[in-house]
Amino acid sequence: MSIVDFKDKRIWIMGASSGIGQALARELAARGARLVLSARSVEPLDALKAELGQGEVVPCDVSDPESLDDARGEILTHGPLDAMIITAALYDPGRVDEIERDAARKLLEVNLLGTLWFAQAAPGLLREGGQLVIFGSVAGIFGLPKGQLYSASKAAVINLVESLRVEYAPQIDVRLISPGFVKTRLTEKNDFAMPFVIEADEAARRIADGLAKDRFETHFPRRLTWQLKLLKRLPYALSLRLTKRMGG
Repeated sequence: MSIVDFKDKRIWIMGASSGIGQALARELAARGARLVLSARSVEPLDALKAELGQGEVVPCDVSDPESLDDARGEILTHGPLDAMIITAALYDPGRVDEIERDAARKLLEVNLLGTLWFAQAAPGLLREGGQLVIFGSVAGIFGLPKGQLYSASKAAVINLVESLRVEYAPQIDVRLISPGFVKTRLTEKNDFAMPFVIEADEAARRIADGLAKDRFETHFPRRLTWQLKLLKRLPYALSLRLTKRMGG
């Protein structure tokens, strides 16, 4: 069930302190939504609440199930949600032989396990027909060099969301968001020219528009996403030759 009109809809955004999550909070607030703002850091959430003139600030570390349980309890004191959105993610590009084990473990805890814990909380938090919105990435469509762990985590998330779409239906409307390159503090780490890169505000507008439609996946920019979806369908002899060029 799409949310055609966001006015007075109560929406929880996990990862609202920066990047796409913060931009999406601004976009949904402009469309009349009532927001619950979460991230590990309180200060940027308080600043965003002051900027928007509304919002419940609920600090939460999505990779910590106990922290998530505490947030769930606090949110329920004000009633059920119309939508839950998780944008929180870590990204640490580099060659596979340069990956630090502690950083790899934390990335998977946030990107994959954090998404799972967040999704598990949905049945007790969402009203009937509410939306559970999970961020994959175009990086999860096909394994890309120098972003292998991030790509792998997002591929797993996409697979998880596909399962949840069936398991949670029809009580919960599960949605997948697959952004391409968006200007954020995470993509600032890239040392290559990002094709079809867009601003976070534009990404937020496209996401909100997608959630207002009856479709499982919202992916953008399509000039990039369709290319990667095609790459996935090609024989490995060809697709791996193409991605080898990306790795220099």
